[in-house]
Amino acid sequence: MELLKDTLLSSFIVFENQLNGQKKSEFHKLRQKALEVFEQRGFPTKREEDWKYTNLKPITKYDYRVFHPKEKNLDLNVVRKYFLSETDTYRIVFVDGYYASWLSHTTHHQYDICTFSALLNRFDEIAHEYIGKLINYGDSITALNTAFAREGAFVFVPDNKVVDKPIEILYFSTECTQPVLHQPRSLLVLGKNSRATVIESHYSLSGAPVLTNAATEIFLHTGAILDHYKLQNDNNEAALIDNTAYQLESYAVLNLTTVSLGGKFVRNNPTVRLIDPMAEAHLWGLTMLKGDEFVDHHTAIHHIAPHCQSNELYKGIYDGKSSGVFNGKVYVAPHAQKTNAFQQNNNIVLSEKATIDTKPQLEIFANDVKCSHGCTVGQMDTEALFYLRQRGIAESKAKALLLLAFAGEIIDKVQLPELKSKIRLILNQKNNIDFGFEL
Repeated sequence: MELLKDTLLSSFIVFENQLNGQKKSEFHKLRQKALEVFEQRGFPTKREEDWKYTNLKPITKYDYRVFHPKEKNLDLNVVRKYFLSETDTYRIVFVDGYYASWLSHTTHHQYDICTFSALLNRFDEIAHEYIGKLINYGDSITALNTAFAREGAFVFVPDNKVVDKPIEILYFSTECTQPVLHQPRSLLVLGKNSRATVIESHYSLSGAPVLTNAATEIFLHTGAILDHYKLQNDNNEAALIDNTAYQLESYAVLNLTTVSLGGKFVRNNPTVRLIDPMAEAHLWGLTMLKGDEFVDHHTAIHHIAPHCQSNELYKGIYDGKSSGVFNGKVYVAPHAQKTNAFQQNNNIVLSEKATIDTKPQLEIFANDVKCSHGCTVGQMDTEALFYLRQRGIAESKAKALLLLAFAGEIIDKVQLPELKSKIRLILNQKNNIDFGFEL
């Protein structure tokens, strides 16, 4: 980890020289402060409480390439299969850290769907008002992202506007002979009484190790509604650390669905702040792993204001030598009376070598609240399996049906039929099952 830290610190001067006019911007001052934090703290270790169950050594041992050539002309036919739709979505695509205009479809005159670099160059007031307000660069991982942030997605939806199609945000890493590091930074702002649907994915097309350290800030103003989907299904050389921070004003609603179905290493850090009364946050998660894959869901919901509601339900299925972590924290401030908070983590372990560490937490400093949490870890229901086998269903299909039934509660939260079908297809592929019909 120290070798990678030294490489990153020495690379910052080169990075600065590539920024041209941005070196005088307010955001660059933020970059410099963040670099100081990373220099002081370095990468977190398992001695830190938030990283107790997660070891970064396997993904920080590489000599990552920090700077990349200008984007390769990635062929549409190569990536078409990753799109939810070619015509019925807005799409913003990044290839090797650069905006890929030929793969993107962002044109609309009522709202802005563009890049983080465009935000820094053209929207000074918005950048000054929002960037760095939610992401705490006191954390060394987000500090690292802030220091090297250059590109990512920017979505701005004005008051009383409903985005008429889902917005896809896709990041591709192309074939490379050495390990590469990407650090996308994004900002989403939904105005009063607006609504948007966002689908976010990262894909490595390389056989070399790829580490993505992503950070996103999302603001939901009064009455705004965001349906946010994160689909994580990468190859066995890809690692992802995803820090996403949300802030909700009165009557705002967040529906976050995270589906983690593949990748060498995934760490999800969603943080939600309910700062005004009547805000709602719903976090749903589904993990299905095999081999030596690893996923850590580290959630934090802060009830700052009274009369708010949060719901969390994360489900996991672990096979082979895979491992998972669920560490969910709900914090209720002293004056956040009439809070309703529910948190549950349910898991199925299919192999003796698969593991799950689960730690749901409540920190309550108000007395008039309804809060609950819990977790379960078990094996497949043998009685249900026997029942299906007695009715002539092959054992492999019977097991797959039971797993899909377990996962179904989360899949049903997906409101986009195309995305729901895609998730079910991936689950069937992971189980090596073709049912021959749509489930």
